[in-house]
Amino acid sequence: MGRTEGTTTIDTQRVRDEDRRYVLHSWSVQGTADNLPVARAEGCYFWDTDGHRFLDFSSQLVAANLGHGHPKVVEAIARQAATLAFTAPFHAVEVRGTLARMVVERTPGPLHKVFFTLGGAEANENAVKIARLVTGRHKILSKYNSYHGATYGAITLTGDERRPPVEPGIPGVVHFLDPFCYRCPFAHTYPGCGMPCVDHLRQVIEYENPSTVAAVIVEPIVGGNGVQVPPPEYLPALRRICDDHGILLICDEVMTGWGRTGEWFASTRMGVVPDMITMAKGITSGYVPLGAVAVSERIARHFDEHMLWAGLTYSGHPVSCAAGIATIQAYEDEGLVARARELEGPLMTGLRALSARHEIVGDVRGMGLFAGLDLVADRGARTPLHRARPQAMAALRRGLRERGVYVYIRHNNLVIAPPLTITEAQIGEAVEAIDGAIGEAAAAR
Repeated sequence: MGRTEGTTTIDTQRVRDEDRRYVLHSWSVQGTADNLPVARAEGCYFWDTDGHRFLDFSSQLVAANLGHGHPKVVEAIARQAATLAFTAPFHAVEVRGTLARMVVERTPGPLHKVFFTLGGAEANENAVKIARLVTGRHKILSKYNSYHGATYGAITLTGDERRPPVEPGIPGVVHFLDPFCYRCPFAHTYPGCGMPCVDHLRQVIEYENPSTVAAVIVEPIVGGNGVQVPPPEYLPALRRICDDHGILLICDEVMTGWGRTGEWFASTRMGVVPDMITMAKGITSGYVPLGAVAVSERIARHFDEHMLWAGLTYSGHPVSCAAGIATIQAYEDEGLVARARELEGPLMTGLRALSARHEIVGDVRGMGLFAGLDLVADRGARTPLHRARPQAMAALRRGLRERGVYVYIRHNNLVIAPPLTITEAQIGEAVEAIDGAIGEAAAAR
């Protein structure tokens, strides 16, 4: 267990009992859930209710980019709550306009205007609405190995196994295969493969009739499904395909935005200007809910003369916007976007060393402070570890908890996304813990 720094005044058993009795947790069979009771957090660490400390190596859910309890953001939230805690979304409010300007100034292009939501799923839902309103077309293309949120529209966009149990979803969504080089669906090897993933997308668009396709939505780097970094040619090729057919390109940067990859947005680092960027999480470092859709000048001008059929009670909530302003200012004042690029080397070097030491580490991928470990039962067959040896994944989770390091794990993938404030020494501490836990996982039978 992580280092103990004294107990808290919170009754751990009461927290567990009330949680089990009254709370429905996402993506869980409720009767088998074993949720860690968390009491407080500061910087790159958080503590459970028994005082055990954990190094947060995933920013909780790839959200707390500033770490926990940043005083300038906390102060901004309190100040705004005392001044104007809420107003209807149709009023003009200083903090909303200021944050919109700050967002636009940091997007590639830059983009032109912002519609605020309360999270990433709502951002993606509204991006789809906007694409359909602007183009007059109804189809949206999305990758199979993707996650875009859990509301009905967003889960329909999602390609992974969380979609089928709640279908039917919204009409008009078509999925296509991923540029996932480690497990290429076309059985090719990059580089030198000729990019069949690009040809496949062209073919899907032709089969669907390009004149019916409003937009393609992609995560520039697939996040929760294993931090899958596409070949550098892929996103520019996707941009050209969309331009050829008058299709809008939406980049879902809920995880990759706000400095995570060493640029404000991953699409910037990949050399692409989307028509829309959806964002959330890092825009407030997760301190309060906020999402947004940033749109191009062409899209913004369309709504100068046409109704925007979209609205949310909490769109541009003043407290959330104040937190967003303070968060962006902190990124700039502390040089955290550049810091993510600088720490990419030490992070990836440490993780690749794990691959050299452990046969169950099949692949290491990443960009900036966003990385993934793909664990396998057999390197040759690349069999996901959770399918062949679930007991190994259980041992890994136990080992990490005992060593006081938190990593978000989905299936056989470790999603590594520490706060941008992390030090090189803390990276070393976390990698050492992962090393030990993987060793125990490899030995588990």
